[in-house]
Amino acid sequence: MISKNLIIYEYQTLFDILNEISEKLDFSVLKSNEKDLSLLKLDELGNFIIIAKENNKKLHNCLVLKELPIKIEKLLEIININFLKKNFISQSSFKVGKYNLDLNSREISWKNKILNLTEREANLIIFINKKKNVSIDQLQKDVWGYVSELETHTVETHIYRLRKKMKEYFDDENFIKSEKNGYSIN
Repeated sequence: MISKNLIIYEYQTLFDILNEISEKLDFSVLKSNEKDLSLLKLDELGNFIIIAKENNKKLHNCLVLKELPIKIEKLLEIININFLKKNFISQSSFKVGKYNLDLNSREISWKNKILNLTEREANLIIFINKKKNVSIDQLQKDVWGYVSELETHTVETHIYRLRKKMKEYFDDENFIKSEKNGYSIN
């Protein structure tokens, strides 16, 4: 499970309150100031949110508490909703070779060109990208939910159409490679 870290930026009172109940929270509470924040390796923190009293141009993706005072239940609800939003956004978009795949919109993009995908095409790309040399049997079972006795034409047809779309739109003939042990993404 990805760790969740709440960074309290130059807000001692809030840190003290949340630190006092930290064993009841499903996220870690860290205190920071400008000097400490520059030393933190944010990319190694997993899912994190920075919370501050006021806007600071140096802080990106910072949650600012504007309506004070606030009940602790409401504050925890706001924090948890922001963790969920950030997690949803980070899981929805990732690199597949040289392309960016957005699962929310089912689009694959490269160099300001965006191609819409079907749900099945997006699932195919995700599965083949996660595992290298994926067999037709694996695709039937894990992407389609079919048993291995069924014909392979369905998988092959979808891969053919996806390759054709990638060739026509991105001029990429090698997006999905057919290898001895199965399919892989370049």
